[in-house]
Amino acid sequence: MTHYMNLWDDSFQAIKEGWKTVEMRLYDEKRSIISVGDIIEFTNTTTQEKMSCKVMNIYKYSDFAELYKHHSKISIGYTEDETANPDDMFLYYSREDIEKYGVVGIEITVIAA
Repeated sequence: MTHYMNLWDDSFQAIKEGWKTVEMRLYDEKRSIISVGDIIEFTNTTTQEKMSCKVMNIYKYSDFAELYKHHSKISIGYTEDETANPDDMFLYYSREDIEKYGVVGIEITVIAA
């Protein structure tokens, strides 16, 4: 099955370059149907460039703090000189939605960029 998601340019480039390997999202209705082996087609929200990735693993957590404990900061999109802070995710998701749905780390590998 193929799923479609939008990505900010910085995350898109980090995945394309191969160092961001875990995409973090709410574990909502749209993400709960993703399975290992599925394809995710990401669209860069800035350039409209598309990239296909294969889902290698799915990690479910109650919140982003738990997810951050189990994955390296590089794999979730931070650079070596950045501080990984799960509170950064409040820029994208409300506390209420995180509590309602939980979160997911989708481990991916690029198959076509």
